[in-house]
Amino acid sequence: MFDEKLVSTHSASEIEIMGARGPLSKKQSKAVLSRLAAQAPDAGALERHLAVEQAVAESPLYAGNTVRILRDGDQTFPAMFAAIHGARHYLYLEYYIFEDVSCNGEQLSELLIAKAQEGVKIQIIYDGIGSITTPADFFTKLQAAGIQVVQFNPPNPLHSGGHFSLNDRDHRKMLIADGERVIVGGVNLSSTYQSAPGTSVVTSPQDVWHDTDLEISGPVVVQLQKLFEEHWQDQGGPTPAAADDGLTPGADGTEVVRIIGSAPRRLKSRYYVTVLSAIRNSEKNIWMTQAYFAPTHREKEDLIHAARRGVDVRLLLPSRSDSSPALYVQHSHYEALLRSGVKIYERNDGILHSKTMVVDGVWSITGSSNFDYRSVLFNDEVDAVVIGKNTGEQLSTLFETDLQHATSIDLETWRKRSVFTRIREQFWRLWEKLL
Repeated sequence: MFDEKLVSTHSASEIEIMGARGPLSKKQSKAVLSRLAAQAPDAGALERHLAVEQAVAESPLYAGNTVRILRDGDQTFPAMFAAIHGARHYLYLEYYIFEDVSCNGEQLSELLIAKAQEGVKIQIIYDGIGSITTPADFFTKLQAAGIQVVQFNPPNPLHSGGHFSLNDRDHRKMLIADGERVIVGGVNLSSTYQSAPGTSVVTSPQDVWHDTDLEISGPVVVQLQKLFEEHWQDQGGPTPAAADDGLTPGADGTEVVRIIGSAPRRLKSRYYVTVLSAIRNSEKNIWMTQAYFAPTHREKEDLIHAARRGVDVRLLLPSRSDSSPALYVQHSHYEALLRSGVKIYERNDGILHSKTMVVDGVWSITGSSNFDYRSVLFNDEVDAVVIGKNTGEQLSTLFETDLQHATSIDLETWRKRSVFTRIREQFWRLWEKLL
């Protein structure tokens, strides 16, 4: 899946950087790269990383974007509803779990229907398995209002239209408004996020789901729009709403962003090789937050090698999960990682669902991909790589803040867990590729 020879066969001079009106000139690209290099602890390492990532990601870097980090449901839901309220031409929504959520007393279905009545074209993709518990009349009501809805890989083969597959799922989570703004990350349109403080339901802190999204505006939005339209057409949807919109996103921001769209039908997972590239080119630190940690052999070995060469590798993982088998698999990997010097922390103030990683404070990725086999082998995913000090520092600060709600895992103490616990871990380890 990953060709190490790419490191030596590609140079930073080949990196393509896009703007609002297409590729930047060589002079403009050089200025962007120089600014990024100045932010990095080792300019040479950043150039090597950018070069190899360019080869494996198969998508360009976009300059001139604005990025805002959204935390949990209490920040993400208001941003989603605001983006929908602000749409004037069209809306794309693609979610693994799609429910009739509420925000500040307003129901999503009522808002979407109101926007459709204003003339906004709305297209929705939801996953057939992820949204299997969502009442069918919710989608029927939306369709009756003129909203176009597509079910990704329906679980009923009679309704699949040639796309039947229980294993291949659309795990993406993104909302696009007028081709100008996108919200992308790990947050589903799920009522579980309404348990966060500030949302419509307040319960025990142990019930709060912690997650991370990015709100992005700027030239890179066209790449996310392209991913949606490809899915829409692959699943038999009619002509996309934005096919000839003529809208051009602005480029007033300072962040450089690359979108990674992964799908099992491709020979390699773009997320997988991009993350391996980042780990292998790390110089200072790797700080990772992961909801479901079941690393491939290569991912695990690369984290171990990074720690052994002196990189500060820290993993923030859940102490509780909506999937107990996934938690057992996660635990089965601890001993080898701890022995190599990897630091592991378990967050204990709710359900951790974030999927983020920061490398050397200047390279970060946030999205829907978990650090597991399923995201590599089966799921369609979307992740945003942000290259720059601003977002990297913010995510690093949030990581350190989250550690205050976590317990450090000590190797000697970990080794004392019961034989019965070890047996359960190894049993579920046999099934980790399917979890």
